[in-house]
Amino acid sequence: MTVPEAQGTAQGGSARKRELLDAAYRYVLRNGLADMSLRPLAKAIESSPRVLLFLFGSKEGLIRALLARAREDELSYLEALRNRREPGGHRPDGNQPAETGLAATGGEVWSWLAAPEHRALLGLWVEGYALSLRGEPGPWAGFAADTVNDWLDLLAARQPASRGNTLAGHDERTLLLAVLRGALLDLLATGDLERVSRAVESHLRRLA
Repeated sequence: MTVPEAQGTAQGGSARKRELLDAAYRYVLRNGLADMSLRPLAKAIESSPRVLLFLFGSKEGLIRALLARAREDELSYLEALRNRREPGGHRPDGNQPAETGLAATGGEVWSWLAAPEHRALLGLWVEGYALSLRGEPGPWAGFAADTVNDWLDLLAARQPASRGNTLAGHDERTLLLAVLRGALLDLLATGDLERVSRAVESHLRRLA
């Protein structure tokens, strides 16, 4: 594809840009982000470095778009979980009672984190998180803080307001997030699902 073709597509709704972003996202899920080089990436997704630079402005612009794409997947799950269970103990359709609270939410979140089909996404998330912690300006700046706030917002929504608005409630969801994040890192490092899940479940029982 020539640059004029890329320009026309980008200005006409960015269909090609989205197509290349999705292809690049699949590539970094397999190969990681930190050492990404434009030339092998472009070859793998049947494009060219010139087109990628044109569409995304720079390599940093492409990385920023890839991190946003990863966060988009994360937020899609969070939104689905919010819609599935509402405070007050009923599903959104009002037909079936639903268990609510931090312990129940933590169990659902851990089931999602521990699912083998999410390992590539979560590996990429951890990589972006670690790069963000370096505190350097770049496409990953703020990524870690944003994701922490995303998860804390979900957990806060699962607490009764009378509890969630207290320091003790804030501490409970902060600790739960720390347990889940630490367990995820352990699982990604060792693959020992049985041991890590047992520890998570032990914490959730105490929380309940």
